[in-house]
Amino acid sequence: MKPSAAERVASATGPEGFPRGGLPEIAILGRSNVGKSSLLNQLVARKRLAFASSKPGTTRLLHFYRVERASGALVLVDLPGYGFARVARSERAAWRALVEGYLNGRAPLRACLLLQDVRRELTDDETLLLPWLAERGIPAIAVLTKCDKLSANERRTRVGRLSAAFDLPRDRVIATSAESGLGIPALWKAIDAAAGDGER
Repeated sequence: MKPSAAERVASATGPEGFPRGGLPEIAILGRSNVGKSSLLNQLVARKRLAFASSKPGTTRLLHFYRVERASGALVLVDLPGYGFARVARSERAAWRALVEGYLNGRAPLRACLLLQDVRRELTDDETLLLPWLAERGIPAIAVLTKCDKLSANERRTRVGRLSAAFDLPRDRVIATSAESGLGIPALWKAIDAAAGDGER
């Protein structure tokens, strides 16, 4: 079921800007060109709630989006992308400190969506991030993006290969497309389960 409402409630450069209130939060992580904003817009059935840019590295803040659903309210948190952003090393280090600071100490955080372009292999960024999250008791849901770029046969092959690489339960590896809406109901099911059906 589509959300009944969605709005950005905060954009923050540090903990002092994080919203209060305790709604369950689901963080969205991924490389700078993986399609985080496009997927978020598809999730909330809005075209421009999150800014989707063709230039990697546009998201330089933590953006908090309150989403209202029949199952309850929750917050999707769009984290700065890692990887291909063409920025100074010092700025990239600042992004990392911001993201890790959020992930390490955010009480309402229930799970992370780790986005991965279905056409790409996992890098050290992803393979190191999964155990880092596990050590902190943060569940990960692998979200394979841009699946519309492949044929059905190619998609099955890639999804199988990446599922094995992620080594997560099958219901926590979800093939999606922000263009066609593929996998969005399954992704919401996983999000609702992780969030505990939100705040009623």
